[in-house]
Amino acid sequence: MEIYIIRHGKTDWNNDRLLQGGTDIELNQDGIDLAVKTGEGLKDVDFDVVYSSPLKRAYKTAELIVGDRDIPIITDDRLREISFGSREGEPSMALKDDPTDPFYFFFHAPEKYDPLDGESFQSVMERTSSFLKEVVEPKENEYKRIMIVGHGAMNKGLQCHMLGHGVKDYWKGDLQHNCAFNIYELKDSKYTLLENNKTFFEK
Repeated sequence: MEIYIIRHGKTDWNNDRLLQGGTDIELNQDGIDLAVKTGEGLKDVDFDVVYSSPLKRAYKTAELIVGDRDIPIITDDRLREISFGSREGEPSMALKDDPTDPFYFFFHAPEKYDPLDGESFQSVMERTSSFLKEVVEPKENEYKRIMIVGHGAMNKGLQCHMLGHGVKDYWKGDLQHNCAFNIYELKDSKYTLLENNKTFFEK
């Protein structure tokens, strides 16, 4: 089975570098355009099913990629983005460069990250692992190709399960651009990364 893992298109909060998390922000026009281009690039790739985060920015991305093709889109709450709690809407660039702020560790040392009233990396890893074990892996020999449309941090949680990473290596590898996709192969219960951070447009 091939698994395409795609990050949603751009939002205004992405452009402003605000902590988005569980806040249900719509795609902006640029995000819509990126999703349409991605759909055009994947129009000849057959998918058995698409799984999506229920948040609007991901689900709309999934819809635009699928277009008029008869491919089911199934939402699963375990594919939501990591929650930042009361910190959502705050400027991420200033926070990540301030060593006195707990968010400093979010990227620099995820094993030290204290989510305060938000969600821990361990929680994201547990729910994404549960999704893969309960939904994807049992279909290894039934489906030829599936798509998962989600979010930057949540998609990394999927990768942690697939590649056997712990919290310390949560961010190992590139962070996906908006509407970029990674392709994994699941064969004999083992995951292999085939393509990384691929797009159909200039990054």
